[in-house]
Parts: sequence; C-alpha cells; structure tokens
Amino acid sequence: MSNISFIGCGNMGFALMSAAISAAKAASEEKSDNIFITDTDTEKTRNASVSLGVRIINSNIEAVQKSNFIFLAVKPQTLPNVLAEIAPAVKKKIDANDAPVLISMAAGWSINRIQTAVSDTLQKDGVSLPPFKIPVVRIMPNTPALIGKGMIALSASKEVTLHKIDEIKELLYRAGAVDEVDENYIDAVTGLSGSGPAFVYLFIEALADGAVRTGLPRDKALLYATQTVAGSAAMVQETGKHPGELKDMVTSPGGTTIAGIAALEEGAFRSTVMKAVEAAYKRSKELG
Repeated sequence: MSNISFIGCGNMGFALMSAAISAAKAASEEKSDNIFITDTDTEKTRNASVSLGVRIINSNIEAVQKSNFIFLAVKPQTLPNVLAEIAPAVKKKIDANDAPVLISMAAGWSINRIQTAVSDTLQKDGVSLPPFKIPVVRIMPNTPALIGKGMIALSASKEVTLHKIDEIKELLYRAGAVDEVDENYIDAVTGLSGSGPAFVYLFIEALADGAVRTGLPRDKALLYATQTVAGSAAMVQETGKHPGELKDMVTSPGGTTIAGIAALEEGAFRSTVMKAVEAAYKRSKELG
C-alpha cells in the first residue's frame, strides 16, 4: 500500500487516520508503518502516535517527501501557508515522475485554487509549473467519521488516475460512505453533510427538551430522542421510500403526530432548516 502523510491532527484528521490505518492493516497483515503525521501541536501528534500507531515526522516538507498521498487536514485559514511551504517538495517529486496527490478537506478551497496556490509559490521562486499539473483531490467528510458512520464527498482533478482514486476510496470507506461528485457540488455538500450533524444534534436536543418539559426524565428523554432519530434515518435508507411517504405512515387523521407537525409548521421548521443549509453553503463559498 502507498505511503500516506497527514498534515494536521484535528478531529477529522484523526478520524481519517483511523480509517486509513484500518485499511492499511487489512492490506498488509496488521502492519501500518506506512502512515505518518505532523502537526504544530506536539501533544496531538504524540497522542495519535500512541493511540493509532502512526509515525511522527518533523515537518510538512518531510510529509511530502515520504508519501504518495498527503492529507491536508488543516483549517482553510492555515492552508495557504502549508501549500507555500510544501510547494518545492511537490515540484521535486513531480519532476521525478512521482507526483504526490494532495487531499484537501478545507472548506471553500477549490481544486483550481489549491493548484494555483502551489504554482504561484513556485513562480515566485523562479520555477515554472502550470497549475493543472498537480494532482489534487478535494474531500468533504463529517464528524460521524469518528465512529465510522461518516459521509464523505470526493472530487478529483484530471491529473489523478482512476487507480489512485480507487486507492483513496479504499482508505476512506472505513470512515463511512464515500461518494464521488462533481466539484461544483462540494459547497452544497458542505452545507448539508459537512455542517448537518450539528443541525441534527440540535434537533435531538430539542426533542429531548420537549420530552423533559412534559415530564420525562432527562436520561430517558435523550435515549428515546436519539433512537428515534437513528431509527428514522435507517428507515429512509433501508426502505428507499421518500421521507414524505414515511411521514404519512405515522400521521393519523386527527392524531398526535399531525398536531405536532402543525406546531412545527407554525414555527417554519422546514423553511428554517433549508435556510440553515443555505447559510452554511454560502459561508463555504465565502471561505473560497
């Protein structure tokens, strides 16, 4: 299996490292010494090394030198400095016909912007490199990847071979579902599945609060709210039915459910959720 480096060790980086390690072990009989990590936070790297068995390296440049796939697990605001730092090492590997694949999860940063940022740095150093010669994959995971239940969108530049795309999918699928999409959809995905877990957590909390208000103990309320959301999501996935159809199955004429739905509609529930996704989408565009 290819060598893999992670620049950054936040929650998402840690989750994807865990998935990559599972894939590496499956492919090499319990060995995962091909995965490296670097982060400015030495405590995070030390914890990741202890808990996951990854190998700590000293710099972002070494991450490029050692690996075929480089996960850029840093915030959008940090990405420009990281790209500028690693650009010469990327160029050197391209010249050696060993082009690394840069895999970014930074919201708002398009493939073209990443390629151009690397190219512009090299142009300043007097090196000529057209932007579209750099293999880049853009992904948008979400936090349920931490427990292997994530949703990961993936879009690749034309320089990334089908074989390498398959390798990346193999690395990621243990973190959840992986779906290849046109890059034009990534910002919409960011607003939906990228930010969506927070919206769902708010909904679960609100369901539980409603039950507490009616007298149910807090622990019971949270248990029932959580299982209700999990079971309802599973019904949509496993039956293939439209959510509206499943909603109608629960909604009896003059019953309790339609009374609750009426209250949600009075509060513009669906419109508010749509606006939340749209707001997150717009913010992703702004970051780009």
